[in-house]
Amino acid sequence: MIEWLFDATFTIGDEQILWREVIGNAFGLASALGGMRRKVWAWPVGIVGNVLLLTVFLGSVFGDASRADMLGQAGRQVMFIAVSVYGWMRWRETRRQDLEVRADGKVPSSGAEGVHPHWATWPQRAFLVGAMVVGTLALTPLFRALGSYEPVWADAWIFMGSLLATYGMARGWVEFWLVWVAVDLVGVPLLWSAGYFATSLMYVFYGAFTLVGFFVWWRVHRREQSAVPEPG
Repeated sequence: MIEWLFDATFTIGDEQILWREVIGNAFGLASALGGMRRKVWAWPVGIVGNVLLLTVFLGSVFGDASRADMLGQAGRQVMFIAVSVYGWMRWRETRRQDLEVRADGKVPSSGAEGVHPHWATWPQRAFLVGAMVVGTLALTPLFRALGSYEPVWADAWIFMGSLLATYGMARGWVEFWLVWVAVDLVGVPLLWSAGYFATSLMYVFYGAFTLVGFFVWWRVHRREQSAVPEPG
């Protein structure tokens, strides 16, 4: 079964597509859907997809030399796993605290979701923008020295955006969805030119999905704010 998962492909036109690339992205999509619904299970599901995609983007390590290694893409899968563990723990704690609000142990009106969306502060927004720019500039020469696919700045941009978006999701910042949009705008043409067609097409879908997620979290935030009783 493991050997089949690594080697199985299907054909679209003249291109051979790895099933594990499709399956890995399917897990990523399921994780994004869970994140939009603020479900704790989004994190472990995403980790499974990250492990699969790591084997795709480091193809030469796993016996596939037909496509270029995408070091930024591979590195971000490792980053995803690390940050997802943090997000998983943070959302589980939020859910536990929600459940403890009710003495009878029943699920509160919030549904015991893993996070309560809120806007980032202006210093936090400045951090996101600054880290995106500085991180991209710093990682570009490193990725180039390691032999990543050109244009290397785009690979670095995707890596930094993915890191910041995942961290923002863990913190519950509504703006994290917009960071994903910035990642998708660069990721689609880069991955298509490198031959990762399944992932590139998935990024197109992600772009629309993240805009929906942004407005969903925005509405949730407004609803939860309106439900807060006035002081006194």
